[in-house]
This record gives sequence, structure tokens and C-alpha cells, in this order.
Amino acid sequence: MPSGLFCCIFAIKKPGFITSTKSGRGTTGTAVQKYKNMEYDRLFFEKKFSPERMYKYFALHQTNPGLAVEHYRCNLLLSESLYPCLSVFEITLRNALVAELIRANNDEQWYQIFDESPLFQTIKLHIEDAKQKIAIRNEIATPSKITAELTFGFWVSLLNSEYESLLWHDLRRAFPLLPKPLRKRKIVSSPLNRFRRLRNRIYHNEPICWNLSKVEAIHDEILTVTSWMDKDLPSWIRDQERFGDVCQDIRKRMGWCR
Repeated sequence: MPSGLFCCIFAIKKPGFITSTKSGRGTTGTAVQKYKNMEYDRLFFEKKFSPERMYKYFALHQTNPGLAVEHYRCNLLLSESLYPCLSVFEITLRNALVAELIRANNDEQWYQIFDESPLFQTIKLHIEDAKQKIAIRNEIATPSKITAELTFGFWVSLLNSEYESLLWHDLRRAFPLLPKPLRKRKIVSSPLNRFRRLRNRIYHNEPICWNLSKVEAIHDEILTVTSWMDKDLPSWIRDQERFGDVCQDIRKRMGWCR
């Protein structure tokens, strides 16, 4: 999983890592970081990660390539710190929606409800694709395996406007703690799509450490929507994550004082 990769690279400080403390170097703004006999400079990062991926960082920090490298590192750490929150939210949302589809269909094979209307054609294609992937692994396509195979984007799409008249009446029960004045499909769907976009950027290694306050606001919003499904989960998530500490550390590293 991504978090394991990030922890392996950055959370463990291996012996032999040397950061120069001479003028123009140092932990923040380091022009060259040395690990044993290797130098991690702009050419190294552009070669390993492509000039296109690194361009935004070096363009912002044109006079300080070391800070550009530090910014890229901070992006990885920020992405890793969001994994617990996003992971728990995705599983909670998926299970809550499936529970309501089972109730509506009165059948553990909740996906059969989508056979009732041609409007569900796209949804059915995703389900068939999930079944094929399971079959390729020589496994039986049980309801639980199909549920697990479907993407976060799939679950978010169930709350899209084109399905409002067919699904929202049942799926709104997945958010039992949503305040009554807010019980509208778009109130739920809008933040879910923000979460989906953030998740996709993280899982595709795209920059997210550009507007830290905006990321913090989305993180808080994830916890709020989680609380609409379960009142105890937000505090549990906070106990498992280190998002707040990472944001504070990034501000110090990058000199982004509030």
C-alpha cells in the first residue's frame, strides 16, 4: 500500500544519511543531499521521476533547488498522512451504501437492483468488470468480493444526479446522522466528489502540497461526512493518524508560517 512505501522511504532514518550544514545547504533548502556516495540533486530527481513531474516544484523554487526537493518530499509525506482518513472513509461509505442496497433489494446480491432500469447501464458495466477481474483470479464472485473489487469512484457515482430519483430515497439512510436540513443528495455528493479527486491525486502521485489550508479543510470535511455515518469514527481516525503533526512539520520545513 502507498503508506508502506512512504514509510519505507521517509519515516526510517537510515545510518549514513548526511545533510550538509554549510551555507546554502541544510535540511530546508538543501541543494544536495548525500546518502553514502550518492547525491540527490535536481538531475537525480528529474531522471528518476521525469522533468515533467518535477517541473512545478523547480519552477516555484527557481533559486533554491534544494527547497524544491524538500517540497516534493513534503508532498509525499502529506499524501501518506492522509491514507488512514481516506481508507477508513472509503470502507465506511462502501459498507453503509451496500447495507442500504441490501435492505432495498431484500437480497445479499445487492447489485441485482441495477437490473431494473436501463439508466443503470454504466453501473452494470462496472459490476461486470469487477466480476471479470474476480474470475481471472479463479475466484468465486461472491457479493463480498464484488463489493471489495469496486472502486471508490463507483460508490461516489451512486449519488450522482442522474440516479437521484432511483437511488437517493434508499441511499440517504446510509447517513443517519446527517442533520435534517442537510438531507439532500447534492449536500452529500458534492464533498464526496472532492474526496474522490483528492484521493485520485494522491494515488497517482500528483501534487497536493500546494495549498495546505485547502487540504486541511478537505480532511476536516472527510471527518464531518464520516460523522454523518458514525458518530464515533472521526475521533478514532484522529487517534490513528498523524495528519496534524505532518502539516505542522511541513509548515516549518517550507517556512509557511500562518
